[in-house]
Amino acid sequence: MESFDHVVVGAGVAADAAARGVREVDPDATILVVGPEPDPPYDRPPLTKDLWRPDPPASIDLGTAAATGATVRTGRSVTALDTASRTVTTDDGAQVRYDRLVLATGGAPRTLTSEPVPGVLTFRSLGDYRRVRELADAGRHVVVVGGGYIGIELACGLALSAARVTLVVTQDRPAAHLVPPMLVDRLEEGLRSRGVEILTHRRAVTAERGAPGAGPVLVLDDATWVESDAIVVGLGITPADDLARSAGLDVDDGVVVDATLLTSDPYVRAAGDVARYPDPVLGRVRVEHVDNAHATGRSAGRANAAERLGHAAEPHTHTPFFYSDWFDDGWEAVGTLDARLTLVEDWAPGPLGDAGVIYHVSDDGALRGVMLWNVWDSAARATELLAELGDPGSVPDPSTLRGRIPLA
Repeated sequence: MESFDHVVVGAGVAADAAARGVREVDPDATILVVGPEPDPPYDRPPLTKDLWRPDPPASIDLGTAAATGATVRTGRSVTALDTASRTVTTDDGAQVRYDRLVLATGGAPRTLTSEPVPGVLTFRSLGDYRRVRELADAGRHVVVVGGGYIGIELACGLALSAARVTLVVTQDRPAAHLVPPMLVDRLEEGLRSRGVEILTHRRAVTAERGAPGAGPVLVLDDATWVESDAIVVGLGITPADDLARSAGLDVDDGVVVDATLLTSDPYVRAAGDVARYPDPVLGRVRVEHVDNAHATGRSAGRANAAERLGHAAEPHTHTPFFYSDWFDDGWEAVGTLDARLTLVEDWAPGPLGDAGVIYHVSDDGALRGVMLWNVWDSAARATELLAELGDPGSVPDPSTLRGRIPLA
C-alpha cells in the first residue's frame, strides 16, 4: 500500500491551492492529488470567460506538480474513504494511506434528465468546454438553459463565437434577480445585438431525443419546445459530499467544517465548493466561487501541514469575493446579490451605468451585499462594510451608503 503524508481528493482549483498550502508550511512532505478529470488541475473561470475571447490564454493549467512536487493522478475517482485506517480507495482498486487529508471534491452539475440524452451537455469541466467549443466553431445552434452566473456567462461567451445561441431563463429578464434594471438593459442589449435569442419566463422541464439525424429537443413548461443541435445546462451544482457522508463525516448540503476547515474527523479537512464553513462576516456558508476555492484550499493545506508538524492550525478568516464578465463589462461582489432587496445605486460621473457600486440592503436595515460594477480593487473595502453594517438596524438610511466606496 502506498502512503503519503498528505492526500488531496479532487484535482481542481481548491486541490491545487491545498497542495501549495502544504508546501508553504512543510517543504519535505509527500503529497498526492487525485481526481476524476483527465486533465491536471486548471483554472476554471476561463471556461466561461477568457477562453471565448479573441485572444484566449494559451493554457489554463495551474502547474500543480511542478509548483509543489506533488504526485498528481488524473482520471482516478476516490470511491471510498476509511477514516479509521486513514486510507482511500480509488476506482482501480488501489488503496492509499494518508496522514492528513483534504476533501476538495467540488460539485456535480445539475442535469435535466435522469438518463443521458445525446446532445444534452452540462458545463463544468475543460472537457465540457471542448465539446461546446467544437459545436460553436461549427456554427451550430446551442441552447443555454439557466439565468444564473454560469448560464449568462456562457451565453455571453457563445455570442462571441460562430454559434447560433438561444438563452432560456425563468426570470422576466436575464439577471433581473441580481442587478438593477439599468444593468439588465445593458446585458440584454449586449446579447441581442450579437444575435442571441432570449426566452424569458420559461422553465426547462426535460430534454428529449430529436428526430433521426437531428439534435435534442428542449421541452418547456408552457408545453412548447425548442429544437437545437445541442443543449447546455447551466443550473448550478450540488456539492459532491457523498464520499464524506459514506465515511460518516458531518454533512449538511456540503461537508461541515470548523473555523480551521476541520471536519468531524481530526485528520480530514474540506475546502472549496464542498465545504460549509463559518465565515467571520457572512456566517456559516458554502461558497461556489474561485476566490473561495483558492483561499479555503490554501488554508486547509496549511492547517493540515501545521498539525502534522505538531503546531496549531490557524483559523480561516478570508471572506471571499466573486466576479463575472458580461462582454466588455466586469464586476466583483461580496455577500448576497438579490434584486428583491433595497438597491442603493452609486454611479460614477460620466455615462450612467459605466461604473458604480450597488449596495443591497435588507428590510431590517442590514447591508447584505455589495456589487462593484467596473470598479476595481475595492473588494476588501466592501468586505469591511459588510462586517461593519451587517447587523439589523445598522443602515437606518440606505442613501447614506453612497460614497462609502470610491468610484475611481
